[in-house]
Amino acid sequence: MSAIYSLDALRFDNSFYNELPADPVVNNNSRHVNAACYSKVSPIPFPKAKLIAFSREMAIELGLNPMECMTQRFTEVFSGTLPLEGMQPFAACYGGHQFGNWAGQLGDGRAINLGEVINKKGQRWALQLKGSGPTPYSRHADGFAVLRSSIREFLCSEAMHYLRVPTSRALSLLSTGTLVERDMFYNGQSRMEPGAVVCRAAPSFIRFGNFELFTSRNQTDITKQLADYTIKHFFPHLGKPSKEVYIQWFNEICLSTARLITEWMRVGFVHGVMNTDNMSILGLTIDYGPYGWLEDYDPYWTPNTTDASGRRYAYAKQPEIAQWNLLQLANAIYPLIKDAQALENALGNYKKVYDIAWRDMMSSKLGLHNFNPASDEQLFQDLVRNLKNTETDMTLFFRHLSELEINRNATTDQLLSIIQPAFYETEIDAVACEDIKTWLLKYVDRLKVDNRPDKVRRHQMNAVNPLYVLRNYLAQEAIEQAEAGSYTMIHELQEVLKNPYHQQVGKERFAQKRPDWAKHKAGSSMLSCSS
Repeated sequence: MSAIYSLDALRFDNSFYNELPADPVVNNNSRHVNAACYSKVSPIPFPKAKLIAFSREMAIELGLNPMECMTQRFTEVFSGTLPLEGMQPFAACYGGHQFGNWAGQLGDGRAINLGEVINKKGQRWALQLKGSGPTPYSRHADGFAVLRSSIREFLCSEAMHYLRVPTSRALSLLSTGTLVERDMFYNGQSRMEPGAVVCRAAPSFIRFGNFELFTSRNQTDITKQLADYTIKHFFPHLGKPSKEVYIQWFNEICLSTARLITEWMRVGFVHGVMNTDNMSILGLTIDYGPYGWLEDYDPYWTPNTTDASGRRYAYAKQPEIAQWNLLQLANAIYPLIKDAQALENALGNYKKVYDIAWRDMMSSKLGLHNFNPASDEQLFQDLVRNLKNTETDMTLFFRHLSELEINRNATTDQLLSIIQPAFYETEIDAVACEDIKTWLLKYVDRLKVDNRPDKVRRHQMNAVNPLYVLRNYLAQEAIEQAEAGSYTMIHELQEVLKNPYHQQVGKERFAQKRPDWAKHKAGSSMLSCSS
């Protein structure tokens, strides 16, 4: 094995650790941490840890030979048992708004950053262990993670990458060989569950909440220090920090957030916990907790049991919540700018960019050559209404819709039969049925205006409408098998989800509608934040 692909060849350049203020107290006790961006902590060793899965592609991105990932040393390093030379572990300090309310200090309660690797392309990758033990920010929790949530994070991080959604990545998933007590439904019925550790990677895990905390404490000198650090390393094209650069920087954050939410909406992803401490300053999807995939098209569905009554983070609300979160970030960096109008303009740009991006995204999903404002906005709105009025599988609907042939002069019943497999009910309400038939006729007429070959349109649609997503019930099946000692389905899902837009022979069961048994089953429908 070439030394340049070994663990020892990983080159650490820990800028966050070396350039930002540290907590002078060195212990893992839960406590208030003042005037510090992070606390120095060490992961708990897990000598019985075992490798469950790893991302070959992420290993190569870091500069590791994938064969290295199957060694005992890799398991020891990425379970937190054996530190590598150059690692400087820490837990970050940040705050945040949770479900719309200021929560004060939060921080990395069960995540420990190992360090930042610079790969051969000069890219920075922060490596972070989730579930590796307590930190000063663990509050009443133990800092560990259970297998079920770790499987979901590992699989979804990589699945989102292949869906072309901006995201943090996952390098490895390991069992710890220990048991963790969890009350999954917060009903007093706790049980012992197998523990696990995920190594996740991103250029940075800086969140909106990092800036919010220091401004809330009137420590704007640290807010500025953190902003300058972020611009230096992740927005260097903006130049030396100044009022004008801070405004440009916030504009870029608004634009990348708009693009991120558009991608979530495109593939039917619902984050579930869009608190400001879960919003990436780089426009990435981070912190995969009780997320879910929209199966039957319910715009007000949320996967999070904690959000079941208010549905603040439901699918259709994600764009406006992102703007609300950006407003909180604007408030946090206002002392650096002191120009409310400039920040309001940037927030307005978020809405404009999102509206344009959503329009373009829907045009692409429907196979339209260009957006026609005279007809297409109404076409989109009518479609959304129809999807909501009929229990329709969102993923399968768009895939089947691509199969229409516009020059066959098909009857409305024939058109309906093409998308029929996407319906959960065999019998559709008569009014809803006529509504969807009317929409299909308008859609075919619209396609005739473009007058493009069916093959060309179908290729466009299938390039943006995935066939395979990490359906909630599939993730739950993988979890149940893993808890019984088999990791086969984890590995199979991992491979299938690498090619989400292409039909894969023998993998038909991964592109099927949610079965009836999964509609209300815990883990297959809604989840709690318990992990």
